Amino acid sequence: MMMVFTGTAMFLNIHNTFAAEVEFHNGTNFIPTKTYPEAEDEQILRLFEGLRVADVSDGMDAIGLKDIGLMNPEIHPLWRDISNSTHRIIGIAITARYIPTQQPTPVGVSIEEYDKWVADFYKNRSGEPFTQIIRKGTVLVIEETQETDVGSIGSNNILSWKLKGCVGVITSGTARDTDEIILEKIPLYFKKPGRGIRPGRNEIESVNRPIVCGGVTVMPGDIIVADGDGVIVVPRSRAKEVASYARKILNSDKTGRKNLYEKLKIPLDNSVK
Repeated sequence: MMMVFTGTAMFLNIHNTFAAEVEFHNGTNFIPTKTYPEAEDEQILRLFEGLRVADVSDGMDAIGLKDIGLMNPEIHPLWRDISNSTHRIIGIAITARYIPTQQPTPVGVSIEEYDKWVADFYKNRSGEPFTQIIRKGTVLVIEETQETDVGSIGSNNILSWKLKGCVGVITSGTARDTDEIILEKIPLYFKKPGRGIRPGRNEIESVNRPIVCGGVTVMPGDIIVADGDGVIVVPRSRAKEVASYARKILNSDKTGRKNLYEKLKIPLDNSVK
């Protein structure tokens, strides 16, 4: 049946269509960003305390989220602490997305002019606006430009993020100053080293929007668990269910391995206590 618009109805239809076109031309996000109180974050993190990626993966399987949140294994820890597992991460995601810039590096300018351009680029194109919302328990998850030799993460800024409460960083791309980051013992999971600075290479596109890292979607507020097995992302809405099943798996595994340790006369370590 053909619908015919007359009078006011036709005007409203034209007005709404025009408004939608303007909105789309100006840029539109279709997935809302949810925010969560810090007290709720703390409650969720207590549920995941001590859980391993393998336990959480089993929990995801149990509630029907098989292979939903497991990042590609190419996203791996920069360093590992076998004794105390301080390379492990359990935290709440804040997301950021960097994209390749269309602004080339200037050539034929003086060092003073170049330094001014670099400072302006950092300030206006490739800054770190997400630092304003980092809080205790934050995991910063970055979707980085692909195949670009850029070190958006370095030994200096990663310390400043830690100072604000960040417990670890995950990136789909690169990081620089990796020797110093290892010395600083800040958990970092990345794809490979990157050497270049941001100016002339990337720009910040968004903060706390849905991103893709390691082949999976990460939403602000999702729970991130990372260890030697890689990184897994738990949707916030299913976190309690996942944690409950994962805890059962971990407890059972600890009991079984402790029994085997004793039979084999292996000294008990933190993984079975």
